[in-house]
Amino acid sequence: MTDPFLLVGLGNPGREYKDNRHNVGFMAIDRLVVRLNARGMKLQSKAIVVTATYEERKLILAKPQTFMNLSGQSVQGLAHFYKVPLTNLMVLSDDLDIPFGTIRIRASGGAGGQRGMASTIERLGTRDFPRLRIGIGRPPGRMDPAAYVLQDFPKDEANLLSDVLDHAADAALEFVVKGLNASMNKFNGSAIENEK
Repeated sequence: MTDPFLLVGLGNPGREYKDNRHNVGFMAIDRLVVRLNARGMKLQSKAIVVTATYEERKLILAKPQTFMNLSGQSVQGLAHFYKVPLTNLMVLSDDLDIPFGTIRIRASGGAGGQRGMASTIERLGTRDFPRLRIGIGRPPGRMDPAAYVLQDFPKDEANLLSDVLDHAADAALEFVVKGLNASMNKFNGSAIENEK
């Protein structure tokens, strides 16, 4: 059996955060759980974890419950427990610097102000792990980014969000089956068109 894959979505636990822009990583994991008919939900390493199989590969799907700033605790704990090589880890998160409707996959990089990503980099001791960033766009005017990410998606974006999450799920599964370069080549730069 090949090494398992660990797909971790970043977000904040709690009903009041459920539909926030900051929780789009959680939403993408939820989409994968439904698509893969994943079962056996449990709490492990301070994360909600389910396992699934996709094209004969074992997937661990996780949503850290530590709050965003401490997400790295869960990522590190799960990667260690399941003996997941960092090349088989993908962290899914929101990104202010990417327009809404666009996703971007990278092999490594900084946190870009995303505190969950910063925590993950700190706990893993490296910036070199795949990540899938889901664009949420910049806040309008002088709005504080910290306030912006904790808002729910507005109606025009909420209507498109399901397509965005499908797009992110497709990209994550492409990564699992065909590898990082294939998923980057296929999905980077592509966007869901806003049909107003």
